[in-house]
Amino acid sequence: MSFSLDNRRYNGHNMTIGIYREMVVKIRTRVFELCDGRYRSLSELAEAMAISVSQIYRVYQGQRNINQKFVVGAMKAFPGYKLDDLFYLAPESSNDSTASNKSYR
Repeated sequence: MSFSLDNRRYNGHNMTIGIYREMVVKIRTRVFELCDGRYRSLSELAEAMAISVSQIYRVYQGQRNINQKFVVGAMKAFPGYKLDDLFYLAPESSNDSTASNKSYR
């Protein structure tokens, strides 16, 4: 949620009005970029994260949101990274797509 100030005049008096605007954000991951060189396939990544290959693939394709199990698995698979290195928040757009053009074996 964002907050902005709007200065207006009302009956000869200056007023500052705070306006809240709802902002929808979605959690995103850098896991797929970081797995290059460490894991050769989504199957290997899934095994290291202790989650199913289908869940990895669905997150990769943008068909599934990131959940707690995915976050915990990413922390296991990338022990040298902080949470902020693996995940970030981004505004959600109407034509939201997280799938990249990277191909996995």
